[in-house]
Amino acid sequence: MQLIDIGVNLTNKRLRFDAAQVIEQAAGVGVRQMVVTGTSIEHSRLAIELCEEFPQHLYSTCGIHPHDAKDWDNDSLPAMQAMLEHDCVRAIGETGLDFNRMFSPKQQQIDVFQQQLELAAALQKPVFLHQREAFDSFHSLLREYRDRLPNAVAHCFTDDKKALYALLDLDCHIGITGWICDERRGLELQQLVRDIPDHRLMLETDAPYLLPRDLPHKVSGNLNLPAYLPHILQQVARHMDRSAEDLAAAVLHTSCQFFAIDPTPA
Repeated sequence: MQLIDIGVNLTNKRLRFDAAQVIEQAAGVGVRQMVVTGTSIEHSRLAIELCEEFPQHLYSTCGIHPHDAKDWDNDSLPAMQAMLEHDCVRAIGETGLDFNRMFSPKQQQIDVFQQQLELAAALQKPVFLHQREAFDSFHSLLREYRDRLPNAVAHCFTDDKKALYALLDLDCHIGITGWICDERRGLELQQLVRDIPDHRLMLETDAPYLLPRDLPHKVSGNLNLPAYLPHILQQVARHMDRSAEDLAAAVLHTSCQFFAIDPTPA
């Protein structure tokens, strides 16, 4: 089976300095390609550098996470526009709203999200989206722009049925992580995942975060890795009552279409 991990925080210091090993381990279990998440100007640049170092395996996004919206200034938009000229950058994001921890003021998050949606619409780039405890504001703004966007994925979906159906009604893709492996918090998602059609479903680890809780072995430091994506695939397939092989082929096709990736193994 071949898989693409559509959300890896490979610029995180827990992974970046061992990037070659992380990539090799993932490729060894069929995760041949990954999309490195850009969360700030600095980390988007680092993501591009990693893509240039490992061009057969990596693509990236470029964006400002809502936690970092407070750092947006007059140089941010031109910097993003310049980075988006790199062929490896396949989407704008991680962008959205997060009213849970409020690392950036609410209105500033909204303004920065809107500017990135404007940029995505102008350049016809897909968007890689984050939302936590801000669904109404997030959905309202996304709905305003959705007709002008080529594609949108709700990264690391952990919300409820109402939110899922609202996103599917906007023709959004849905990214599923190891959250579905959590016997405490993932129960609703285990039921909902079967409602996501193949042409809207993608898989991701969000490494180094969200280590699947039901791995058959103990992991030092709770470090999640792209190499664990096949485990997430197995669990999603189980909750969808289908074979892992069938699901792998479907999500590979969807991910390649969304990110314009050649599925030819590296």
